[in-house]
Amino acid sequence: MNEMKKFIYIMMAAVLAFQGCNMLDFDETSGVYDRDDMYETYSYAQRMLTNIYSYMPQDFGTIGDAMRDCGSDDAEFGDPEGSVQGFNNGNWSAISTIDDSWELYNAIRCVSEFLESMEKVDFSKYYYDSKYEDQMEQVATFTYQARVLRAFYLFELARRYGDIPVPMKMLSIEEANSIEKTPFDQVVEFIVSECDECAAKLPETYIGMLDDEYGRVTKGFAMAVKSKTLLYAASKLHNPDGDVQKWKRAAQAALDIINLGIYVLDSGDKVNTTASPENVLVRMNSESDSFELYNFPVRFTEGQRTYMSGTYPTQNLVDAFQTINGYDVTLTANGWESDDPAFDASHPYDNRDPRFARTILANGMAFKGTEIETFVGGADYSATRSDLGTVTGYYLRKYVNEATSFTPEAEAEYKHHWVIYRYAETLLTYAEAANEYFKSPSSTDSELTMSALDAINQVRANAQMPAVTADNYDAFTEAVRREWRVEFAFEDHRFWDVRRWGIGAATQTQVDGVSIVRTTSGFDYTRTSVEKRTWTDRMNLYPIPQEELFCNPNLNPQNTGW
Repeated sequence: MNEMKKFIYIMMAAVLAFQGCNMLDFDETSGVYDRDDMYETYSYAQRMLTNIYSYMPQDFGTIGDAMRDCGSDDAEFGDPEGSVQGFNNGNWSAISTIDDSWELYNAIRCVSEFLESMEKVDFSKYYYDSKYEDQMEQVATFTYQARVLRAFYLFELARRYGDIPVPMKMLSIEEANSIEKTPFDQVVEFIVSECDECAAKLPETYIGMLDDEYGRVTKGFAMAVKSKTLLYAASKLHNPDGDVQKWKRAAQAALDIINLGIYVLDSGDKVNTTASPENVLVRMNSESDSFELYNFPVRFTEGQRTYMSGTYPTQNLVDAFQTINGYDVTLTANGWESDDPAFDASHPYDNRDPRFARTILANGMAFKGTEIETFVGGADYSATRSDLGTVTGYYLRKYVNEATSFTPEAEAEYKHHWVIYRYAETLLTYAEAANEYFKSPSSTDSELTMSALDAINQVRANAQMPAVTADNYDAFTEAVRREWRVEFAFEDHRFWDVRRWGIGAATQTQVDGVSIVRTTSGFDYTRTSVEKRTWTDRMNLYPIPQEELFCNPNLNPQNTGW
């Protein structure tokens, strides 16, 4: 039985090893007769490159309609049986995986195919085409775009699995089933070297070039992949001894982006837009209203939501948002507590960090011309999950297009663009890394000329929040971690930050919500337990899928604890 199972897995690997990476039909109607023809024109080569982009991750309900944040203390998913709940209850394993991103090796195979094919292409026969020079200007970037995408996909795999294979060419079945893992630190160095080489060849923008394309890999994104990779390499998960030189490299990589001077913070809402000067790379998406159907307060879905869904922010996350004056706010067993003399416990959601209202819908907030009512008995209250409304007392605001309508006569769909990387990440990377290197938020030297305080406070000022004044390492560490959480809520950060910081045991065992009871004088707020969760440190990395270990024993050993 085991031998038959192994044979099946090997056959699956064979299918993947030779899976086509094209999105074209090889027939007379397309004018493409064989694989070699696919790269013989600019338009076909461009489309093959675009196909590599299609593997870019996003977090719009990609785990059984749930955002990945539902696998962190920032959110709870509406369906208690949803696959994302495996992250929370411990019911995942090498046999029963969640977010099986090993499939990104299909993307890496496509890169290898693209690079090998482009080496053989001769576009000179189109020399007299009126667009030839403009097209060749673009073609000159194609291989560098593909290589940066490969580096990015390798980063996505490495932050999930740690040590991973790094295939550099098209693999045969035998090679695919025998390739060995590359240690995490060596994967990091490969990514860094690729990004350095490609950044020197890529443009800062494609605006002004043929077709004025947006959403393509630029010099800035190549540098961003390097910066993000070095941040993870320096973090506790992969740097348990606290080697400060790793933190210095991460800080320097972020500073290099800052010194480009081509990105600026955007005080507006950055989601669902391609116009922000802060965005470094955005995944472009087609029109859809499914995200709204999953996440609208249920009364606005006109009865079309018939199943448990929705990403619901937790009280844990709400507590991370300070008052507009920079004071902490916490809902305790004794009610709301804050040292802000201007804080009004009867209106706890007023005068908070402006990012709060852009991220979360809370009781009393305006939505579609009315007020959200999550108090007991209110229009948006849910007594049970089967009521299809919030299970925490909060609804998601971020990424939700309020103008979407589900009435038959007014149905509307909008594009949702997933931000892969934006400039605020660079500043927080520098703030964290500089603080870790100097063990002081105010220190600088001849190479790292900006202080950690200066970097974080640019983000704070952009959010209209007062400056962080923490003057010691520990207090600043807490401040920068909070800033990561509130600035990048629901942008696929918290799940990974918990792991790279090694704080899962302290943060991932309990998520809470709020119960609100209307009284004659206002509302009473009570913190409620939503879910007890399971955490073990093995969850810092994903298990390598067992089927891959059956195919290729060289992928052993399995990640610790799995």
